[in-house]
Amino acid sequence: MSLPTHTPVWRIKNSPQDSVVLDFSDDATFALTEEPVTHVEDGEMLVETLYISNDPAQRGWIQKGVLPERLYTAPVRKGDVMATHSIARVLALKDNTSHGFKVNDLVYCLTVGWRRYAVVKTDPSSCLPVMLPENVSPTAALGLFGVPGFTAYYGLRDILKLKEGESLIVSAAAGAVGNVVVQYAKKVIKAKKVIGIAGSDEKCQWIKELGADVALNYKSDTFPQDLIDATSDFVDAYFDSVGGFVLDQVIPRIKQHGRIAACGAISGYNKDVGKPTMGSTWIEVVTNRLSIKGFVVLDFMFPKDGSNRVATEAFPDIAGALQRGDITLERAEDIVEAPFVDIPKVWGRLFTGANAGKLVTKLAFSA
Repeated sequence: MSLPTHTPVWRIKNSPQDSVVLDFSDDATFALTEEPVTHVEDGEMLVETLYISNDPAQRGWIQKGVLPERLYTAPVRKGDVMATHSIARVLALKDNTSHGFKVNDLVYCLTVGWRRYAVVKTDPSSCLPVMLPENVSPTAALGLFGVPGFTAYYGLRDILKLKEGESLIVSAAAGAVGNVVVQYAKKVIKAKKVIGIAGSDEKCQWIKELGADVALNYKSDTFPQDLIDATSDFVDAYFDSVGGFVLDQVIPRIKQHGRIAACGAISGYNKDVGKPTMGSTWIEVVTNRLSIKGFVVLDFMFPKDGSNRVATEAFPDIAGALQRGDITLERAEDIVEAPFVDIPKVWGRLFTGANAGKLVTKLAFSA
């Protein structure tokens, strides 16, 4: 087959201060362009994007005025290709510098971003082999066996150090990270009580099916009292990816010397970063001697010492849990097939609560 000579690309048109603008107006956050595909040189390969990861963290990468030294990855500036992780298929490469890749291999890409086709380096800083158990969909490399699943694993094991018999609250419990936290905490660690928080009654029902003892809808008028009723004995730990109002409500329900793991703050991602989103219960952190630790899973996936902790710890542990039935992928992926032009629109679903589980864009073949 003939190789592509051009590719559609989504770049940053206007860096957002608050809400992203997902249209084609002058104020739009993204701009769609058509660009030439470069020739494949030694140490490179041409790939075609098949699946795109949609993650709340991407919103922080494009924030207007964000300081590079305050991020864990390079900011995505005006004019840059929108960044993401993706699953792609190898179309062409130079055999003598392929790092073991072959044509038609599926690869986990770190640097392709929102491009249909791209020439990328074959080294691990750019692309990795897709690592999955047998008979598991490639999309799971973006979810359970990717950043979300490993965030859940290391947040519970290394940050919270949750033990059998302890109690846990999980925010965004129907999300890509949260649903894994609920299942792993309850069925693998054997937590005594897991309380999941989500944004609809339907999501709450799903969380309970996953194993949560209690599921609470934070949009309910009775949520503050429901949370109090569900935590009459208080809880040992809180796994938070939301911040804001929910964090404010949960802090007073944590035991003295309790622990909080913070992996995100989606409630504030489309708000002016200069405006505070919480704080009314902050004194509880002091009076009850709570420990709060933020973390970024990339520190575990790509440690500075060069070790491969995922391959020796998280991957086999999660794969075993999946095989035993302690964790399920059923309904845990929200795969949206869409043309390339709709990539930003699908990503925007993250901030409206439209998705449950891991949101993945499957690029329509005709796009």
